[in-house]
Amino acid sequence: MAVTESTALVVARREPAGSRAVRRLRREGNVPGVVYGGGETPVAFRVQARTLRQALAHAGAVLDLRIDGDSATPVVVKELARHPVSGETMHIDLLRVRLDQAIETTVVLELTGSEESPGIRDGGVLEHVTRELAIEALPNDIPDSLQHDVSAMEIGETLTLDSLRPPARVKLLDDPETVIATLSPPRLQTEDADEIEQETGVVGEGAEARDADAGSDGGQADSGS
Repeated sequence: MAVTESTALVVARREPAGSRAVRRLRREGNVPGVVYGGGETPVAFRVQARTLRQALAHAGAVLDLRIDGDSATPVVVKELARHPVSGETMHIDLLRVRLDQAIETTVVLELTGSEESPGIRDGGVLEHVTRELAIEALPNDIPDSLQHDVSAMEIGETLTLDSLRPPARVKLLDDPETVIATLSPPRLQTEDADEIEQETGVVGEGAEARDADAGSDGGQADSGS
């Protein structure tokens, strides 16, 4: 679903500084960031973590960035760095955009209908291989996510990118043969088969060893007569 409205994000300009100053900003509840692109000079800024969370929660692809009361500039999130444990935003990069020019970005791919899939009902295992897709679209046509219905997948099937049908104004940029998902046979059956094969191999090796021992003993008996 395309987003036609943008959300305001008000931030304050900051001077680029070292890691000590950045840590102080975070202790004070701020998130450091940089906006660049659009043929203009990059600008470093800080924003209250709570303000940023609220803006991102209600925003579509486009944010209206206001720095120190300047006029709004349409931007999109280029990169968002999160803390590996707490999940809190550590840094944000924004990119200036023109609403009449297409840009390249990534969106999340969601698989729907898995509960109805006959392959999964038969015990198959669905593996979601590719979770993000590269796309090209006008900023206001960038969807929050892309969905694909897998309710008809059978065991042994592989879903590739060329099976997806994005919105009319969204262009997929990845290789059409990119694997999106696979539906494999039940793992328990596969593991049981592997165990049987391994056990058969051990039994076979044991029999060969006994035959070899028997042959060796026979050879010694013959040489002693």
